[in-house]
Amino acid sequence: MHNPRRLLIQGGAAVLAAAMTLVAAVPAYAAAPANDTIAGAVAIGALPFSTTLDTTEATTEKSDAEANPADCGAPSTDASVWYDLTLPADDIALVDVSASNYGAGVLVVNGDPGFFKFVTCGPGAVAFDVTAGTTYHLMIIDDQQDGTGNGGDLHLSVTTAPPPPDLSVTVDPTGSFDKATGAAIIHGTATCTGQVDFGGILADVIQKVGRGVVYGFGETELACDGTTESWSITAIPSLGTKFAGGKTATVSLAYACGPVFCNESYQEYTVQLKHNG
Repeated sequence: MHNPRRLLIQGGAAVLAAAMTLVAAVPAYAAAPANDTIAGAVAIGALPFSTTLDTTEATTEKSDAEANPADCGAPSTDASVWYDLTLPADDIALVDVSASNYGAGVLVVNGDPGFFKFVTCGPGAVAFDVTAGTTYHLMIIDDQQDGTGNGGDLHLSVTTAPPPPDLSVTVDPTGSFDKATGAAIIHGTATCTGQVDFGGILADVIQKVGRGVVYGFGETELACDGTTESWSITAIPSLGTKFAGGKTATVSLAYACGPVFCNESYQEYTVQLKHNG
């Protein structure tokens, strides 16, 4: 005769084993970040600010689409996470996610969900004017520009944007021309200081020769190291014949660009060209 108690224990053990097998068969998923939605946005109240975050489990929702208007038109808002920036004084904020290991982008809005006002957006980094006491919602997304994956290791920094470089340029009143090539050689000085990524000097040279007009253009790089440097541009004639001795109208434009802003110095001179030997 079967023992009912023994059957009950055996049956319970079988049910428990089956349940454990079922649990083991279900994969464990990582939780989405706490700031996956705007309601959980991380507050930023002072600059500079920096953080890292695994966004591979971040999701997308209705507020994401609302913060991606036609003005920006990001291809997607996958793996979105939110940060709220509120500063005590006016500033210019630089939001940089370019060090992330995926194609991260930034969208900035203010106002409440349903009434968002678009501020700016862009891949890698954006800069915008901050008004004291106003909260700016920063939505960091995987814009899929790298064609792979859903998020990754986000590296976010929010800093005060560096000012544009300081720049000044002069043009010497006397230049020269090469009789063989017909080129005009213009000289001057330039001073450039500040945080600079690249800079240069452009020169347009126009001269009336006889009944015609000679036009030439040249350019050179500009080193922004805080010192006053001499520059020289050879303008090869591209319209007309050749430059010759006499007066010429010269327009020069020096430019220097930092991480966010550019500056330029526009000068217009009349230069006397002399034979260079």
